Amino acid sequence: MFLKSLTGRFLLLTIIFVMLAEVLIFVPSVARFRVDYLQERLERSQIASLALLATPNDMVEPELEAELLDNAGVLNIVLRRDEMRELILSQPMPAMVDRDYDLRMAGPLTLINDTFATLMGDGDRVIRVIGAPVKGAGLLIEIALYERPLRAAIVDYGLRILTLSAVISVLTASLLFFAVRRFVVSPITRLVNNIKAYEKAPEDGRRLIKPKAGVTELFDAETALRSMQKQLTQSLRQKERLAALGSAVSKISHDLRNILTTAQLLADRMETSDDPRVQKSAPKLVNSISRAVNLCESTLGYGKVGETVPMITEFSMKHLLNDIVESELLAVNDTPVSITSQVEGDVRLAADKEQIYRVMSNIVRNARQVLEARPEGGQISLYGCEQSDGWLMSVRDNGPGLPMRAQDNLFEAFKGSVRKGGSGLGLAISAELVQGHGGTLKVSQTGEAGTEFQVWLPKSS
Repeated sequence: MFLKSLTGRFLLLTIIFVMLAEVLIFVPSVARFRVDYLQERLERSQIASLALLATPNDMVEPELEAELLDNAGVLNIVLRRDEMRELILSQPMPAMVDRDYDLRMAGPLTLINDTFATLMGDGDRVIRVIGAPVKGAGLLIEIALYERPLRAAIVDYGLRILTLSAVISVLTASLLFFAVRRFVVSPITRLVNNIKAYEKAPEDGRRLIKPKAGVTELFDAETALRSMQKQLTQSLRQKERLAALGSAVSKISHDLRNILTTAQLLADRMETSDDPRVQKSAPKLVNSISRAVNLCESTLGYGKVGETVPMITEFSMKHLLNDIVESELLAVNDTPVSITSQVEGDVRLAADKEQIYRVMSNIVRNARQVLEARPEGGQISLYGCEQSDGWLMSVRDNGPGLPMRAQDNLFEAFKGSVRKGGSGLGLAISAELVQGHGGTLKVSQTGEAGTEFQVWLPKSS
């Protein structure tokens, strides 16, 4: 569990990386130690040979010779002076020389390989080491020695280096652990705790985070979080007010619709009056009341929590569009407005028939009402076809096009109306119904040549 936390993983990675760095330092260090060890034996051997050369006849007692070789830690010494190779000091060799090492021209890789060869050996071998004498006292110096003491010294040195590396790793990891806890983990924990506290009561402005992290990135994160929390709190408060207002509007619209329905029945009776003034005013009164009733019904419909889940059935697209055309033609007044439909082939559409009828009729009704406001009227054409991945239906008119203020908020309730006195609920509800089918509702074009709405519904996967 600890290793799943940020501090645990950071601690583990720190130890691994520090140990890796120590290993990269360890190998050259051990190779350097071996070279220094052998170089020291060469220098001791040269000093011993100088002691011998200082005697009158270059001879010493066997006991002194053995003591000089023992102090140098070698078995024999060969010094080459003036192109002559001289055996200066020696003692009986226990075995033949197994391997030669020349320190004069060895590169780093060669020295590392030789070090590993020494560590992997059994230690009983006799090796010969060749080096250059100090102070130019000859051409070269050779010594023979047992490999076991060299191997033991390298192992001892390596263990001490590894122990020191482990101590440094633990100390470094501990310091970094506490530093990360203090400067990174603690601010992150505070950030998480604030998010959890804010989640419990997002409307409470006192729970907004106060940026105070010392790390720039975390401070920026806290600042961004505070800004998001402020916007979310304000949005929630606004939505609560709108929900309360919507509930009140729905209740008022419900009661007002009942009142207007009664008024509509009375207005219908007024049309049978013989009074010319009543006959002249009655149609306008009926139309006004009808628009008010439609507004109340639309408001009540939009005020619901949401539309019901689409009940998918298969039906004829051609019959659906024809029904819409016939229904809208009945509502056309004396203005010359024509409505036609065309479907390519016998297209079977899989969707909620009632909801799609509402979508298409809303679009056609809006176009009809715009064209009826013009003396010259206009034309509305409905088109439908089946595509490889869905169905496409469009409504095109030759009206004046949508004004810019309406295009910006076309599918938003109470904002996208293009008619005086309109609510803009029709297109908002239509967009919601199309989205419920996983489709799209958009304006493909608008301008002086007219406006075209497109409804695209996907096929089930």
